[in-house]
Amino acid sequence: MVNTIPEELYHLEFSAEAKASILVDALPYIQNFYGETIVIKYGGNAMINDDLKNKVMHDLVLMKYVGIRPIIVHGGGPDITSFLEKVGKTSTFVNGLRVTDRETAQIAEMVLVGKINSEIVSRLNSLNLKAVGLSGKDANLIVASKKYAAVKNADNTITNTDIGFVGEVKNINTALLYDLLDQNYVPVISPIGIGEDGNSYNINADYVAAEIAGAMSAKKMLLLTDIEGIYRDYNDKSTFISTLSKKEAEAMIADGSINGGMIPKVEACLRSLEKGAGKTSIIDGRQAHSLILELFTSQGIGTEVVHSN
Repeated sequence: MVNTIPEELYHLEFSAEAKASILVDALPYIQNFYGETIVIKYGGNAMINDDLKNKVMHDLVLMKYVGIRPIIVHGGGPDITSFLEKVGKTSTFVNGLRVTDRETAQIAEMVLVGKINSEIVSRLNSLNLKAVGLSGKDANLIVASKKYAAVKNADNTITNTDIGFVGEVKNINTALLYDLLDQNYVPVISPIGIGEDGNSYNINADYVAAEIAGAMSAKKMLLLTDIEGIYRDYNDKSTFISTLSKKEAEAMIADGSINGGMIPKVEACLRSLEKGAGKTSIIDGRQAHSLILELFTSQGIGTEVVHSN
């Protein structure tokens, strides 16, 4: 459902009775998610705009203190691109995947682990949340294999193109994550995997979140994006889809209704459902407190992708 709450309402003062009513309305959703694991893919403008960053962090603190066990997987594509430009390297993409030579892989790991991950952890720790930063290389959290880009040729044949140190998930060390969650920590994960060949691989964060959500049997996976959700026709706002079944999503990808940058998002949702997650949602991270609006209100925001309607 498209969010219709005007920004100015967030600055209004509410009576004590109104505040109590809001909390009571949220109670069934708090009960539903209490003790459950939720995987959040943190990306888009919510990682860039400082005010949105703070709101996401406060949403995560609230989630934790009402009994939810959050796991955060973050992206960082814009920061990687910016750093590469500073050192004179041009980014090239094939099917939305960054061509990653060894130097680019090292830079990506430095930005993701050294800059972005540590900043998220610091922000959460400053709010008295026990956050711990992880690379997929830590304790073999994410074991990866080399990924090839499937490029369609003019004659409709497919060529598997080598795009360097780009990986796909082979295995998730769930024992490590369960241990951290049981010790009341919030894992914050960079999408870097370790290959059986000893190489580091940069992995699409949406796919990492999907694999973790599936492996951990997460109650829900939330993908923060810079779009409201899925439309049957992106030129017609009335065609917004609040709930989409797995079967419908597959059909929309096949007929081209879901295309471009939305394909990996929806594929990640489908993958997480296939691997064991309960539900998934693609939500607009540009909306203040998007995580809380999705989890604890009857309207929700964004598009929920489920096994069946």
